[in-house]
Amino acid sequence: MPPGGRPPAGGPGGPRRPGGPGPERRPADEPTDLLAPVQPPVAEREPQLLTHREPDEEVIEAYYDDEDEYDDEELTDEEARALRRKKIWRRVRRVSYVVLGLMVLSPLVAFAIAYQIVDVPIPEQVAAQQGKAITVLYSDGSEMTKIAPHGANRSLVKYEELPDTVKNAVFAAEDPTFMTNPGFDIKAIARAGWYQLTDRDSGGSGLTQQYIKQATEEDDLTLTRKFNEIVKAYKMSKQQGKPEILTAYLNTIYFGRSAYGIKTAAEMYYGKQLAELTPSEAALLAGMIQNPGRSEDEAYTKERWEYVMGQMVEHKMIDQAYRDSQTFPTIKPLADVQQFALEGPLAHVQNQIEQEMAKHNVPRNVAQKRGAVVHTTIDPAMQKAADEAVNEIMANQPEELKYSLTAIDPNTGAVRAYWAGKDGNGIDYAKGTIQEAGSSFKPFDLVAALKMGKGLGSTYDGTSPRTFPGLKDPIRNATDPNNSCGKECPIREAMRLSLNTVFYDMVLNDTGAQAVADAAHQAGIPESVIIEGKERKLLVGENGGRPNVGISLGGDDAQVRPFDMASAYATFAARGVYREPFFITKITDAEGDVLVQPPVVERPAFDPDPQKSRDIADNVTEALKVIPTSSKIGCAGGRECAGKTGTHELPDNASQNSKAWMVGYTPSLSAAVWMGRNEGNVALQDARGNAIFGSGLPGKIWQKFMDKALANSPKETFPKAKPLGQFENPRKVVSSAPSSTPKKEDDRKEDRSRTSTPTAPSVPESSAPPSIPTRPGGGRPCGVLCTSDPPPSSGGERPDPISDPTR
Repeated sequence: MPPGGRPPAGGPGGPRRPGGPGPERRPADEPTDLLAPVQPPVAEREPQLLTHREPDEEVIEAYYDDEDEYDDEELTDEEARALRRKKIWRRVRRVSYVVLGLMVLSPLVAFAIAYQIVDVPIPEQVAAQQGKAITVLYSDGSEMTKIAPHGANRSLVKYEELPDTVKNAVFAAEDPTFMTNPGFDIKAIARAGWYQLTDRDSGGSGLTQQYIKQATEEDDLTLTRKFNEIVKAYKMSKQQGKPEILTAYLNTIYFGRSAYGIKTAAEMYYGKQLAELTPSEAALLAGMIQNPGRSEDEAYTKERWEYVMGQMVEHKMIDQAYRDSQTFPTIKPLADVQQFALEGPLAHVQNQIEQEMAKHNVPRNVAQKRGAVVHTTIDPAMQKAADEAVNEIMANQPEELKYSLTAIDPNTGAVRAYWAGKDGNGIDYAKGTIQEAGSSFKPFDLVAALKMGKGLGSTYDGTSPRTFPGLKDPIRNATDPNNSCGKECPIREAMRLSLNTVFYDMVLNDTGAQAVADAAHQAGIPESVIIEGKERKLLVGENGGRPNVGISLGGDDAQVRPFDMASAYATFAARGVYREPFFITKITDAEGDVLVQPPVVERPAFDPDPQKSRDIADNVTEALKVIPTSSKIGCAGGRECAGKTGTHELPDNASQNSKAWMVGYTPSLSAAVWMGRNEGNVALQDARGNAIFGSGLPGKIWQKFMDKALANSPKETFPKAKPLGQFENPRKVVSSAPSSTPKKEDDRKEDRSRTSTPTAPSVPESSAPPSIPTRPGGGRPCGVLCTSDPPPSSGGERPDPISDPTR
């Protein structure tokens, strides 16, 4: 550079000024200048929250790489919807894969864990648990008895002692694949699930599972319980052989009739040893495993026997020829084999207690495992009073006479005394028989009349005899021979005198027979009952139709159990509130924990309005409270009592009765006494040969019981009745002339009930007389359990039985 610091104008690399001196410019030799950027730099990105970071575009593109076909074009609506569907189904598939994997792996893991935890029951310990006694207490907490299981000290059967007949029958009935399955049958479990979905019954448990359930007492309908049961069954099958499992099962399973184990069952059903059982007999025992509580239900036992026999044929355990040759095996009567802790009348109490335990899902086998304590309603003083009253009145009376006494607390429904027969193993004459109620049924006629607007002062023609359309013979009254009540007889007086003509007229022409049956059902007579294992409908006509007009006099279709009459009259005593009768207040286990505490079941009886129901009941009581005194069986010390007697005449001898009743009550106790004979329609005669009426031996038993049972209780009076309808009696008009002309047809209310054959075809069905039922196929008299009577020897129709409250 020359002095002065200025480069020469044309120096190397320098620009040459236009027109100036110096060399030509050579750009390749010149330094490179930095040019300004074409685009501004990208602004620095703000930091983002980690929870809200958008996925990179590359990730999105990779995830939807199969949708690149849409990247460069705008989607139509149809294409957009298709794209959304693809996305949804892709996610559903991936979630399904995960869920399926969990469904497969989770049960396997749970099964493996449970297998290590659960314990398998030991047969000897299970059998020992079945031997606990049941303690039964009176209402005051004192002990009535202890019930030990039948064969509690039994020796366990060994596998070698099990005959093939028994093993085959049990396999056929409960688990045909037992010898090959791993402790459970998947097909059976699936089938049981399907049956439950279609509202059918099926257990789905094989023998091993049933044994587990029996041993652990766990039978709640939960998936957890079923899962544990399957795990235990599988573990037991791995640890023990099939012979050991079958032996444990047959030593501990319940067969009904208080029999645990196959050996005891053979004794209780047939009185035989195991080796003596035929394949047919073994089939019945195996069939009872499913529902042992129905061992006395004849229809059910036959059904199960036929099923097991069919299964044995199908699995080639017996041949068809043997099956065809067999009939239902003969079972020993329960009374001959059953062991009661109690004897005599108290054995019937025990039987009712056990039935109620089963009703509350605590049958004897469950109660014995828990060492249950049963708290009953039976009052020891009242039970003693019943026993003393019966024994004192019936001393030296004919043994052929049978009778029962039931006492119920109207305020709760609790059964306070139950005397159903001397022989505890024989017929229960309180709940095991149904009988014509006679005139003790007339209060239900009155209920029907009160509900339609009649009152105790309403009048009917009370003269006797009276003829009615369709009746060959006239209706007669046993009392009031001079017709003092006359043509305008008030209902309350007709009830006191038990005038048949009034109540037959009332039901035939006004209330109708069905209204009477409805009133009885509302008071407490059940719609149906079980007699000797069979259901019997009550207060219905032929073939289950509407009842006959004879129900008005307590004959024909007015057939009831003595126990239920005590309950129905208790509804009157409770002022129109029906309370379901019961024997058990609670059941606890051995430690005192409550297993069952049944609630009191109650409802207004005669009308949904409690006040109306009360008024009806009070009016009935108003009519009934004079009868015990007028019948000379009133309560001691002037105590107020109400009640009604009743008799059922012999069809061919109006001076003799085949059944006699007294049913009555105070505000705190209702009691019913019935008397009859096992032969049915046979004359009731006392030791002197006299005919027995309701106010006779039955009335005296009732009177003595009430006096003894209430001796230490305060005297109670009935509340004053609120008048319904025509309450007061009209001015009395006396007429001694019998009425032979019925009310005009137009004035009668039609009764569409079942009737007997009228004497003239023109007579309407509603005016037909009560029929006398006959035993199908002949005229032989029925026994005490029958509901049919032979026709009168004359071949004609007769009025229903009557009651004389003064005799």
